[in-house]
Amino acid sequence: MISRTSLALPLVFACLLGGCQSSTDTAATADPVATIDVAAVTTGDIDEKIMLYGAAEANGAGKYTLSAPMEAIVQAVDAPVGSHVTRGQILVRLSPSPTARLDLATASANANAADLAHARARRLRADGLVSDAEVETARAAKQAADASRASLATRNGALVLRAPASGTVEVIGASAGELVAAGTTIISLVKEGDLRARFGVDPAIARRIPKGSYVEVTAAGSKRAFNVPVLSVDSVVDSVTKLASVYVQIPNERGVGAGESLTGRVLLANISGGITIPYAALLDDGGQPFVFVIANTIAKRRDIVVGPRTGDRISVTSGLKAGERVATAGVTALEDGMKTRIQGAKK
Repeated sequence: MISRTSLALPLVFACLLGGCQSSTDTAATADPVATIDVAAVTTGDIDEKIMLYGAAEANGAGKYTLSAPMEAIVQAVDAPVGSHVTRGQILVRLSPSPTARLDLATASANANAADLAHARARRLRADGLVSDAEVETARAAKQAADASRASLATRNGALVLRAPASGTVEVIGASAGELVAAGTTIISLVKEGDLRARFGVDPAIARRIPKGSYVEVTAAGSKRAFNVPVLSVDSVVDSVTKLASVYVQIPNERGVGAGESLTGRVLLANISGGITIPYAALLDDGGQPFVFVIANTIAKRRDIVVGPRTGDRISVTSGLKAGERVATAGVTALEDGMKTRIQGAKK
Protein backbone atom coordinates (compact mmCIF):
# COMPACT_ATOMS: atom_id res chain seq x y z
CA MET A 1 0.00 0.00 0.00
CA ILE A 2 1.35 3.41 -0.96
CA SER A 3 0.72 6.65 0.94
CA ARG A 4 -0.30 9.55 -1.28
CA THR A 5 1.02 12.16 1.15
CA SER A 6 4.60 11.26 0.32
CA LEU A 7 3.94 11.75 -3.39
CA ALA A 8 2.85 15.40 -3.22
CA LEU A 9 6.16 17.00 -2.19
CA PRO A 10 8.17 16.10 -5.33
CA LEU A 11 5.47 17.70 -7.47
CA VAL A 12 5.62 20.92 -5.43
CA PHE A 13 9.42 21.13 -5.72
CA ALA A 14 9.26 20.40 -9.43
CA CYS A 15 6.82 23.27 -9.83
CA LEU A 16 9.00 25.70 -7.84
CA LEU A 17 12.23 24.78 -9.66
CA GLY A 18 10.83 24.68 -13.17
CA GLY A 19 8.24 27.42 -12.89
CA CYS A 20 4.56 26.81 -13.39
CA GLN A 21 3.07 27.26 -16.83
CA SER A 22 0.56 29.99 -17.52
CA SER A 23 -3.08 29.11 -18.23
CA THR A 24 -2.45 29.80 -21.91
CA ASP A 25 0.52 27.43 -21.99
CA THR A 26 -1.50 24.73 -20.16
CA ALA A 27 -4.32 24.94 -22.61
CA ALA A 28 -1.86 24.50 -25.43
CA THR A 29 -0.30 21.43 -23.83
CA ALA A 30 -1.80 17.98 -24.46
CA ASP A 31 -3.47 16.24 -21.53
CA PRO A 32 -1.01 13.95 -19.71
CA VAL A 33 -1.41 10.24 -20.18
CA ALA A 34 -0.21 7.76 -17.55
CA THR A 35 1.01 4.32 -18.53
CA ILE A 36 -0.37 1.76 -16.13
CA ASP A 37 -1.19 -1.88 -15.56
CA VAL A 38 -4.63 -2.99 -14.48
CA ALA A 39 -6.22 -6.00 -12.86
CA ALA A 40 -9.81 -7.08 -12.55
CA VAL A 41 -11.78 -6.89 -9.34
CA THR A 42 -12.73 -10.48 -8.61
CA THR A 43 -14.59 -12.56 -6.09
CA GLY A 44 -12.95 -15.35 -4.13
CA ASP A 45 -12.22 -16.85 -0.74
CA ILE A 46 -10.05 -14.95 1.70
CA ASP A 47 -8.49 -16.57 4.76
CA GLU A 48 -8.32 -14.11 7.62
CA LYS A 49 -5.10 -14.99 9.42
CA ILE A 50 -3.15 -13.12 12.06
CA MET A 51 0.52 -13.19 12.95
CA LEU A 52 1.51 -14.13 16.49
CA TYR A 53 4.79 -13.40 18.25
CA GLY A 54 6.06 -15.25 21.30
CA ALA A 55 8.66 -17.58 22.75
CA ALA A 56 9.14 -21.14 23.96
CA GLU A 57 8.95 -21.73 27.68
CA ALA A 58 8.72 -24.62 30.11
CA ASN A 59 5.38 -26.01 31.06
CA GLY A 60 4.47 -25.44 34.69
CA ALA A 61 5.16 -29.11 35.54
CA GLY A 62 8.29 -29.29 33.42
CA LYS A 63 10.51 -26.94 35.35
CA TYR A 64 12.69 -27.80 38.34
CA THR A 65 14.27 -25.33 40.75
CA LEU A 66 17.11 -26.46 43.06
CA SER A 67 18.00 -24.42 46.13
CA ALA A 68 20.80 -24.34 48.69
CA PRO A 69 19.74 -26.66 51.58
CA MET A 70 21.77 -24.61 54.08
CA GLU A 71 24.08 -21.63 54.15
CA ALA A 72 26.88 -22.72 51.83
CA ILE A 73 29.69 -21.72 49.51
CA VAL A 74 29.46 -22.56 45.79
CA GLN A 75 32.46 -24.73 45.02
CA ALA A 76 31.84 -25.45 41.31
CA VAL A 77 29.21 -25.13 38.59
CA ASP A 78 29.42 -28.32 36.58
CA ALA A 79 26.58 -27.55 34.14
CA PRO A 80 26.45 -23.94 32.86
CA VAL A 81 23.37 -22.35 31.32
CA GLY A 82 22.25 -24.11 28.16
CA SER A 83 23.81 -27.45 29.08
CA HIS A 84 21.84 -30.56 28.22
CA VAL A 85 21.99 -32.85 31.25
CA THR A 86 20.72 -36.32 32.11
CA ARG A 87 18.94 -37.44 35.23
CA GLY A 88 21.29 -37.74 38.21
CA GLN A 89 24.07 -35.68 36.62
CA ILE A 90 25.90 -33.31 38.97
CA LEU A 91 24.95 -29.70 38.30
CA VAL A 92 26.46 -27.65 41.16
CA ARG A 93 28.72 -28.54 44.13
CA LEU A 94 28.34 -26.70 47.44
CA SER A 95 30.19 -26.89 50.75
CA PRO A 96 28.92 -25.79 54.19
CA SER A 97 29.83 -22.27 55.22
CA PRO A 98 31.79 -21.68 58.48
CA THR A 99 28.53 -20.77 60.18
CA ALA A 100 26.85 -23.94 58.92
CA ARG A 101 29.77 -26.03 60.18
CA LEU A 102 29.47 -24.42 63.60
CA ASP A 103 25.72 -25.06 63.64
CA LEU A 104 26.32 -28.71 62.79
CA ALA A 105 28.98 -29.08 65.52
CA THR A 106 26.72 -27.37 68.06
CA ALA A 107 23.80 -29.60 67.14
CA SER A 108 25.96 -32.71 67.53
CA ALA A 109 27.21 -31.59 70.93
CA ASN A 110 23.69 -30.77 72.08
CA ALA A 111 22.44 -34.15 70.95
CA ASN A 112 25.23 -35.97 72.78
CA ALA A 113 24.54 -33.98 75.94
CA ALA A 114 20.81 -34.69 75.69
CA ASP A 115 21.53 -38.42 75.27
CA LEU A 116 23.65 -38.43 78.46
CA ALA A 117 21.06 -36.45 80.40
CA HIS A 118 18.31 -38.83 79.40
CA ALA A 119 20.40 -41.87 80.37
CA ARG A 120 21.21 -40.26 83.75
CA ALA A 121 17.55 -39.48 84.38
CA ARG A 122 16.60 -43.08 83.74
CA ARG A 123 19.27 -44.33 86.21
CA LEU A 124 18.10 -41.89 88.88
CA ARG A 125 14.52 -42.95 88.31
CA ALA A 126 15.53 -46.56 88.91
CA ASP A 127 16.99 -45.48 92.26
CA GLY A 128 13.83 -43.55 93.05
CA LEU A 129 15.64 -40.21 93.08
CA VAL A 130 13.65 -38.50 90.27
CA SER A 131 10.05 -38.64 89.11
CA ASP A 132 8.61 -40.05 85.89
CA ALA A 133 7.91 -36.52 84.71
CA GLU A 134 11.61 -35.61 84.97
CA VAL A 135 12.51 -38.67 82.89
CA GLU A 136 9.92 -37.71 80.29
CA THR A 137 11.33 -34.18 80.12
CA ALA A 138 14.82 -35.55 79.51
CA ARG A 139 13.50 -37.90 76.83
CA ALA A 140 11.73 -35.07 75.00
CA ALA A 141 14.87 -32.93 75.11
CA LYS A 142 16.86 -35.85 73.68
CA GLN A 143 14.40 -36.33 70.81
CA ALA A 144 14.51 -32.63 69.90
CA ALA A 145 18.31 -32.54 69.93
CA ASP A 146 18.56 -35.72 67.85
CA ALA A 147 16.10 -34.33 65.30
CA SER A 148 18.05 -31.07 64.99
CA ARG A 149 21.30 -32.95 64.44
CA ALA A 150 19.71 -35.29 61.87
CA SER A 151 18.22 -32.37 59.95
CA LEU A 152 21.53 -30.56 59.69
CA ALA A 153 23.30 -33.78 58.72
CA THR A 154 20.76 -34.43 55.97
CA ARG A 155 21.14 -30.94 54.56
CA ASN A 156 24.89 -31.23 54.77
CA GLY A 157 24.69 -34.41 52.71
CA ALA A 158 22.60 -32.68 50.01
CA LEU A 159 25.17 -30.11 49.02
CA VAL A 160 25.81 -31.79 45.68
CA LEU A 161 22.90 -30.71 43.46
CA ARG A 162 21.94 -33.31 40.84
CA ALA A 163 19.50 -33.15 37.91
CA PRO A 164 16.10 -34.60 38.95
CA ALA A 165 15.34 -35.30 35.26
CA SER A 166 16.92 -34.99 31.85
CA GLY A 167 16.64 -31.51 30.43
CA THR A 168 18.35 -28.19 29.80
CA VAL A 169 19.86 -25.82 32.35
CA GLU A 170 17.88 -22.58 32.10
CA VAL A 171 19.23 -20.36 34.90
CA ILE A 172 22.24 -20.40 37.24
CA GLY A 173 21.59 -18.21 40.26
CA ALA A 174 25.08 -18.15 41.79
CA SER A 175 28.71 -18.31 40.75
CA ALA A 176 31.69 -20.26 42.08
CA GLY A 177 33.03 -18.91 45.38
CA GLU A 178 29.79 -17.13 46.27
CA LEU A 179 28.30 -17.46 49.76
CA VAL A 180 24.59 -18.24 49.54
CA ALA A 181 21.93 -18.30 52.25
CA ALA A 182 19.76 -21.33 52.93
CA GLY A 183 16.92 -21.50 50.42
CA THR A 184 18.68 -19.45 47.72
CA THR A 185 17.73 -20.63 44.22
CA ILE A 186 20.89 -22.05 42.67
CA ILE A 187 19.73 -23.55 39.39
CA SER A 188 16.62 -23.94 37.22
CA LEU A 189 16.21 -26.89 34.87
CA VAL A 190 13.69 -27.29 32.04
CA LYS A 191 12.57 -30.87 31.65
CA GLU A 192 13.31 -32.43 28.29
CA GLY A 193 10.38 -32.52 25.86
CA ASP A 194 8.06 -30.44 28.00
CA LEU A 195 8.05 -27.09 26.24
CA ARG A 196 5.18 -24.91 25.20
CA ALA A 197 4.97 -21.69 23.23
CA ARG A 198 3.28 -18.61 24.58
CA PHE A 199 2.08 -16.01 22.05
CA GLY A 200 0.81 -12.57 22.95
CA VAL A 201 -2.37 -11.51 21.19
CA ASP A 202 -4.84 -8.63 21.34
CA PRO A 203 -7.65 -9.64 23.75
CA ALA A 204 -10.32 -8.85 21.14
CA ILE A 205 -8.63 -11.15 18.63
CA ALA A 206 -8.05 -13.84 21.26
CA ARG A 207 -11.81 -14.11 21.70
CA ARG A 208 -12.19 -14.76 17.95
CA ILE A 209 -9.82 -17.73 17.75
CA PRO A 210 -12.04 -20.74 16.95
CA LYS A 211 -11.92 -23.85 19.09
CA GLY A 212 -9.77 -26.59 17.61
CA SER A 213 -7.55 -24.11 15.76
CA TYR A 214 -4.00 -24.91 14.73
CA VAL A 215 -1.05 -22.53 14.82
CA GLU A 216 1.61 -22.57 12.12
CA VAL A 217 4.79 -22.10 14.17
CA THR A 218 8.20 -21.02 12.87
CA ALA A 219 11.32 -20.69 15.01
CA ALA A 220 13.48 -17.57 14.61
CA GLY A 221 15.97 -18.05 11.80
CA SER A 222 14.21 -21.13 10.47
CA LYS A 223 12.22 -21.48 7.27
CA ARG A 224 10.54 -24.71 8.33
CA ALA A 225 7.14 -24.30 9.92
CA PHE A 226 5.07 -26.88 11.77
CA ASN A 227 1.41 -26.97 12.76
CA VAL A 228 0.31 -27.67 16.31
CA PRO A 229 -3.12 -27.37 17.94
CA VAL A 230 -3.96 -24.55 20.31
CA LEU A 231 -3.68 -25.81 23.89
CA SER A 232 -5.53 -22.92 25.46
CA VAL A 233 -6.38 -19.24 25.10
CA ASP A 234 -5.87 -17.24 28.27
CA SER A 235 -7.95 -14.07 28.10
CA VAL A 236 -6.29 -12.59 31.20
CA VAL A 237 -4.37 -9.51 30.04
CA ASP A 238 -0.71 -9.24 30.99
CA SER A 239 -0.15 -6.11 33.09
CA VAL A 240 2.96 -5.15 31.12
CA THR A 241 2.21 -6.09 27.52
CA LYS A 242 -1.59 -5.63 27.74
CA LEU A 243 -1.95 -8.79 25.67
CA ALA A 244 -3.82 -12.05 26.21
CA SER A 245 -2.00 -15.36 25.68
CA VAL A 246 -2.26 -18.29 23.29
CA TYR A 247 -0.47 -21.52 24.26
CA VAL A 248 0.61 -24.45 22.08
CA GLN A 249 2.70 -27.54 22.84
CA ILE A 250 6.13 -27.72 21.18
CA PRO A 251 6.96 -31.26 19.99
CA ASN A 252 10.34 -32.41 21.25
CA GLU A 253 11.49 -33.47 17.77
CA ARG A 254 11.30 -29.87 16.55
CA GLY A 255 14.51 -29.04 18.41
CA VAL A 256 13.19 -25.78 19.86
CA GLY A 257 14.93 -24.59 23.03
CA ALA A 258 13.47 -22.75 26.02
CA GLY A 259 13.46 -18.99 25.48
CA GLU A 260 13.69 -19.25 21.69
CA SER A 261 11.70 -16.64 19.78
CA LEU A 262 8.81 -17.94 17.68
CA THR A 263 6.26 -16.62 15.22
CA GLY A 264 2.91 -18.17 14.50
CA ARG A 265 -0.08 -17.78 12.20
CA VAL A 266 -3.60 -18.75 13.09
CA LEU A 267 -6.76 -18.75 10.96
CA LEU A 268 -9.55 -16.61 12.37
CA ALA A 269 -12.14 -16.99 9.62
CA ASN A 270 -12.68 -17.77 5.96
CA ILE A 271 -14.53 -15.14 3.95
CA SER A 272 -16.23 -16.92 1.05
CA GLY A 273 -17.12 -15.14 -2.19
CA GLY A 274 -15.87 -11.74 -1.13
CA ILE A 275 -14.48 -8.99 -3.34
CA THR A 276 -10.69 -9.06 -3.70
CA ILE A 277 -8.08 -6.93 -5.45
CA PRO A 278 -4.29 -7.14 -5.78
CA TYR A 279 -2.62 -5.54 -2.76
CA ALA A 280 -0.51 -3.49 -5.19
CA ALA A 281 -3.63 -1.54 -6.21
CA LEU A 282 -4.26 -0.25 -2.70
CA LEU A 283 -3.37 3.39 -1.90
CA ASP A 284 -3.74 5.38 1.29
CA ASP A 285 -4.63 9.02 1.84
CA GLY A 286 -4.23 9.92 5.50
CA GLY A 287 -5.69 6.62 6.63
CA GLN A 288 -8.39 6.46 3.95
CA PRO A 289 -7.73 3.51 1.64
CA PHE A 290 -8.59 4.06 -2.03
CA VAL A 291 -7.90 2.76 -5.52
CA PHE A 292 -8.01 4.13 -9.04
CA VAL A 293 -10.78 2.51 -11.06
CA ILE A 294 -10.09 2.57 -14.79
CA ALA A 295 -13.08 3.07 -17.08
CA ASN A 296 -12.81 4.13 -20.72
CA THR A 297 -9.08 4.84 -20.15
CA ILE A 298 -9.92 7.40 -17.44
CA ALA A 299 -8.66 6.92 -13.86
CA LYS A 300 -11.21 7.71 -11.17
CA ARG A 301 -10.35 7.71 -7.50
CA ARG A 302 -12.60 5.44 -5.41
CA ASP A 303 -12.51 5.31 -1.58
CA ILE A 304 -12.95 1.77 -0.30
CA VAL A 305 -13.20 -0.23 2.91
CA VAL A 306 -10.73 -3.09 3.15
CA GLY A 307 -10.83 -6.38 5.02
CA PRO A 308 -8.29 -9.11 5.70
CA ARG A 309 -5.31 -9.74 3.47
CA THR A 310 -4.10 -13.10 2.20
CA GLY A 311 -0.82 -13.25 0.31
CA ASP A 312 -0.77 -10.66 -2.48
CA ARG A 313 -4.54 -10.00 -2.40
CA ILE A 314 -6.74 -8.06 -0.02
CA SER A 315 -10.47 -8.18 0.45
CA VAL A 316 -12.70 -5.14 -0.08
CA THR A 317 -15.89 -4.93 1.93
CA SER A 318 -17.23 -1.75 0.33
CA GLY A 319 -16.59 0.51 -2.68
CA LEU A 320 -15.97 -1.90 -5.58
CA LYS A 321 -17.90 -4.36 -7.74
CA ALA A 322 -16.70 -7.53 -9.38
CA GLY A 323 -15.66 -6.96 -12.97
CA GLU A 324 -14.31 -3.44 -12.50
CA ARG A 325 -10.67 -2.81 -13.21
CA VAL A 326 -8.19 -1.11 -10.92
CA ALA A 327 -4.72 0.26 -11.59
CA THR A 328 -1.94 -1.90 -10.14
CA ALA A 329 1.21 -0.32 -11.60
CA GLY A 330 2.03 3.28 -12.40
CA VAL A 331 -0.42 4.34 -9.68
CA THR A 332 1.95 6.88 -8.14
CA ALA A 333 1.62 9.10 -11.24
CA LEU A 334 -2.16 8.97 -11.37
CA GLU A 335 -4.54 11.78 -10.53
CA ASP A 336 -8.30 11.70 -10.42
CA GLY A 337 -9.65 12.05 -14.00
CA MET A 338 -6.30 11.45 -15.70
CA LYS A 339 -6.14 9.63 -19.01
CA THR A 340 -4.31 6.31 -19.01
CA ARG A 341 -2.61 3.99 -21.41
CA ILE A 342 -2.73 0.33 -20.40
CA GLN A 343 0.46 -1.53 -21.07
CA GLY A 344 -0.81 -4.87 -19.84
CA ALA A 345 -3.64 -6.48 -17.97
CA LYS A 346 -3.63 -8.90 -15.06
CA LYS A 347 -6.30 -11.19 -13.81
